[in-house]
Amino acid sequence: MALEKSRDIFKRVSVPLTAKLSGVEPAVLTWTSLPVGLGAAWCMMNAGTGTEGAYMWLGAITLMATAMMLDGLDGNVARATGKVTRWGDYLDHTLDRVLDAVWLLALGYNAVWFGHLEIVWLAALLTMFGSYMGTQAQAVAGARNYGGFSRADRMALTLIAMFGAMIMAWFKIADWGLFHGISLNPISAIVLISGLGGAYTFFIRFIKARSEIQQMDKDNPL
Repeated sequence: MALEKSRDIFKRVSVPLTAKLSGVEPAVLTWTSLPVGLGAAWCMMNAGTGTEGAYMWLGAITLMATAMMLDGLDGNVARATGKVTRWGDYLDHTLDRVLDAVWLLALGYNAVWFGHLEIVWLAALLTMFGSYMGTQAQAVAGARNYGGFSRADRMALTLIAMFGAMIMAWFKIADWGLFHGISLNPISAIVLISGLGGAYTFFIRFIKARSEIQQMDKDNPL
C-alpha cells in the first residue's frame, strides 16, 4: 500500500509528457499498453540464463515498465483534456486485470526459473481475488478500496525481482538452491509474495468494505 502514493508523484512528474499527448485519445494509450504488456510476458516466460537470458529479462523489465507508464498516462491525459469517461475507466481496469494475470502466469510458466503450474495458478487466482474486492467495493459503495497489498506494490516488487533475475542470469545462476523441488530465486519469491499478498488483500478489503457497506445500509436502507 505504501507505493500506492507513487501515483501522485507520477502524476506530477508526467505533466510535460501529458501535455505533449493532449492530442492523443486516452483509449489509444490504454489499448497500446496491452500488446506492450504481452511482449513483456513473452520475455518473462522465455528468459533463461546466460547473456541471452539477461537480455530477455532486461526486455521484460523495459516492456513492463512501458506498459505501466502507458497505464498511468491514459488517465492523466483523460483528466487533462476533459475526456474522462466511464468506458475509459472500465477498459483501464479490465486490461489491468488481464496483464496482472498474464504477467504472473508468464513468470510461473518459465520452466528455468519456476515451472510449478499449480502454484502459479493459485497465486494468480488469489491475486485476482484481491483485485476483485477493490472493484466490487467500488461498484457497491461507489468508492475504490485500495487497502492491502496494492497493484503498485506488486508491480514494483515484480520489477525488482526481474532485475535480480537479470543479474543472476548474467552470471549463469538460476537459483540459490531448492526447497521441496522449488527453485529459490527472485522469480519464485515474487510468485509466492503475489499469492500471499492477494490473499491478504482479499481479507483486508473484505473487512473494510463490509464495514462501509453495512454503515451505508444503516444510513440509507434499500
